Amino acid sequence: MLALVLDDAEMNNLVMVASLRPLAGCRPHDFTVPADALAFAQARASEIGIVITDYDMPGMDGIAFIRAVRRIPGLANVPAIMVTSHDQRSLRREALEAGATDFLTKPADAVEIRARVTNLLALSEAHRLQRDHAAQLAREVATAVALVEEREREIVSTLMRAAEHRDSDTGDHIARVSAYVGLIAEAMRMTPAETRQMSLAATMHDVGKIAVPDAILLKPGALTPEERREMEQHAERGRRILSGSASPVMRLAAEIAGSHHERWDGTGYPQGLTGEAIPLSGRMVAVADVFDALTTERPYKQAWSPERARAYLQENAGSHFDPEVVAAFLGRWEQVQTFLALGRDGAPVPDAA
Repeated sequence: MLALVLDDAEMNNLVMVASLRPLAGCRPHDFTVPADALAFAQARASEIGIVITDYDMPGMDGIAFIRAVRRIPGLANVPAIMVTSHDQRSLRREALEAGATDFLTKPADAVEIRARVTNLLALSEAHRLQRDHAAQLAREVATAVALVEEREREIVSTLMRAAEHRDSDTGDHIARVSAYVGLIAEAMRMTPAETRQMSLAATMHDVGKIAVPDAILLKPGALTPEERREMEQHAERGRRILSGSASPVMRLAAEIAGSHHERWDGTGYPQGLTGEAIPLSGRMVAVADVFDALTTERPYKQAWSPERARAYLQENAGSHFDPEVVAAFLGRWEQVQTFLALGRDGAPVPDAA
């Protein structure tokens, strides 16, 4: 490991370097100018195992130098020794607060230097091994999480293919809703991981429709009151289908399935929830789902223009929809229009997550 040595007096550096050379694995590099030492520290941070600095120096003293070293990525915990002829308690306290690990008093004895540096290099190596181990664990966890996410996507894809056999538009609809939900999540400053999870879970919002009879699901005209009641059962049926899983995505999907037809003013179904009592996930999917339904041709209706659908969302923010979610969705209007154009041209809708 490298030992960074700083003293404005060249002779002191020569003495310190000569004391350190016998130590196995220790390669001292000495400097007389703090700025040069800091530049070296920034360039070789991953190799530095210890910092040794004099206190009395023009321009930047040892305490200020240690503070500057601590701000360099990778050097926050590297052992730092301050060499000084002063023995004031206040000075040492200030140095410790700045990040000093140990002290050497001038004139330093070569044997004492080697003993202290040997112990601190061992500490530095232990920290380095711990950091490397933590990084390796983080990589393994990331790999495991990616594998779990891929398996979840496979499960969701299989489930959605079953739904597509019931309704030829289902696949395109869930892709667009997923993309819109991803945009909303980003606009609401969710993390990338939360955005991916929300977008994936949203694909299952209508899974309960697999239990709706074809005569109702594919009916070209208006539904009778009895048929409407049957159709509305899909929300609770979807929640039951998806509930009970240990998977966070499936739990989120169950929440969405059961709440995406609730309305901000409490007139929705199946529970008649009001305002923030409706899960945020359900409020987000409600906006995406209705917007796509309005802008898509269905057996019983013509497609609305994007501008007309946008106006509908604005007019119903605070009654049907959460106003904050509507604002987030419309704040990404250019991307929404891109998705619409791609979807209408027959190209696959991109994954917003």
